[in-house]
Amino acid sequence: MKDHLDGLTELLAVVEKGTFTAAAAALRITPSAVSQTIRALEQRIGVRLLQRTTRSVSLTEAGARFVTRLKPAIAGVHEAYDELGRHRDRPAGVLRLAIPRVAYEQVLGPRLPAFLAAYPDIEIDASIDDAFVDIVERGFDAGIRIGQLLDREMIGVRVSPDLRMAVVASPAYLTARGTPRHPRDLRSHECLLYRQRTSGAIYRWELVEKGKPLVVAVKGRVVMDDGDLFVDLALAGLGLAFVLEKRVEREIAEGRLVRLLEPFCPSFPGFHLYYPSRAQLAPKVKALADFFRVKTRRT
Repeated sequence: MKDHLDGLTELLAVVEKGTFTAAAAALRITPSAVSQTIRALEQRIGVRLLQRTTRSVSLTEAGARFVTRLKPAIAGVHEAYDELGRHRDRPAGVLRLAIPRVAYEQVLGPRLPAFLAAYPDIEIDASIDDAFVDIVERGFDAGIRIGQLLDREMIGVRVSPDLRMAVVASPAYLTARGTPRHPRDLRSHECLLYRQRTSGAIYRWELVEKGKPLVVAVKGRVVMDDGDLFVDLALAGLGLAFVLEKRVEREIAEGRLVRLLEPFCPSFPGFHLYYPSRAQLAPKVKALADFFRVKTRRT
């Protein structure tokens, strides 16, 4: 029976990662070991599964059909092991997380050393990606996302206080272009535009006026799909940036950026750890949720 299973993990790793080198790194073995194991699998079953060139690797038609049937079976094996892991006294195993970069910087990163020290049997495998990720489809245990963007089918645990947005610009930009006093003034300013990775649409600034939503379709000559760059671009005087307040506190305090339109900038629910609703929650996920949970004040 073991011979029939040899090479399946390596094959799926190559399919997921795209190269033998990346698959080997994920499996913590050498690329040659991955290649030899898969070649032995192909020889054993008498069918070529992968088409290899010097630059790329892809599935053959037979390989694609095989992998389509194989993935659910291997997922079932992993779920069986997870079920066994739930009966252990101490949380343990690899905790796979999907996290946007800003959530890593503000939530996970600062407390990660303390968490790993508290749970020495847990390993963290985090994918840092600002795009929305289907954690069930991608095989993640949990993710972190702004509270108002949570899927209704997910369980959410608050892991940060409420957040607030800020419009900022450099003193040099304001000297050259003037200071906007109302959101309508944004029409005559260069604004740094964010292209949403999932939809490809340009994000419209979500402001408020007298407690009511005010959505502004700003314009500008610079479009990015990485919001982490906007602070640097604003510091360089390239335009107005709409970013999380926490990201620019130091720059504002030091006078390198000026806060604008503050009465129109909204607050919203902070980051939440989220995971699928299950009757029995894996101890490793429960440990993470309990460790990072932030209690809110009751009014």
